[in-house]
Amino acid sequence: MSRDTVNQICSSFPGAEWSDPWGGGHDAWKVGTKMFACMGIANDGVSVKTSSIEIAELMIDTGDAERAPYFHKSWVRLPFNADPDFLRKTLETSYDLVRASLTKRVQASIPPRT
Repeated sequence: MSRDTVNQICSSFPGAEWSDPWGGGHDAWKVGTKMFACMGIANDGVSVKTSSIEIAELMIDTGDAERAPYFHKSWVRLPFNADPDFLRKTLETSYDLVRASLTKRVQASIPPRT
């Protein structure tokens, strides 16, 4: 998978918006102003939110991910050469987690993910 493919997947999520919050070529994907995926200028993978620190540690321990630098411990970085289905599912999970944390009013303003 590539940066372009990740951007394509993220752009398909309802209410998802791209930004470059720090400048210099970062791709940050947000829903309702909260980030659910980020790719840095090193172009070495995508950082995503997991449901807990324990899940992040499990993904790191099994070799599916690595610690996402500069992010909370519940975030992991997935390499672009990860299994495409796993990467897509993990992006969906990150999006769903962040979306669920939004206020009910903001959630109601975003169409459901199909």
